[in-house]
Amino acid sequence: MDPLGGKDIEANPTGSEEMQLPVLTQPGLGETTTTVTTISQTGGDWSTGLFEVCGDTSTCLMGAFVPCCLDLSLAHQYGECMCLPLLPGSTFAMRVGIRERFKIRGSVCEDWTTVYCCYPLALCQMIREMKKRLKTQIYTVSTTLESS
Repeated sequence: MDPLGGKDIEANPTGSEEMQLPVLTQPGLGETTTTVTTISQTGGDWSTGLFEVCGDTSTCLMGAFVPCCLDLSLAHQYGECMCLPLLPGSTFAMRVGIRERFKIRGSVCEDWTTVYCCYPLALCQMIREMKKRLKTQIYTVSTTLESS
């Protein structure tokens, strides 16, 4: 009871004595845009073979003439520091990581043999795999909200 007027006052859970009216109109009327990004394809084998270098000419040429630059590019695409290729065994570690991230069939022994016996070809294959598997599809959905 209100000590002055003798009326009942309903207490609000927030501690204030007045109840607020509900919101009748929603803010933000107009056009809204939602972007949905999907990443596709995991599992299976490598998408290209070790010797299928002719499909991507720029990667093939970089692998043949400046594989160290290709290794830097791979580290960047993989999300690692560009200094990673300076560490011994880093390309092997990235290959194992790519294979596990995308659930590609294989073994650590196969990865080691591929990197240390066919280094430029392994780099080219890894770059092609990153390009193909990280290809994103972007859909944009626009909706218009109108007041009734």
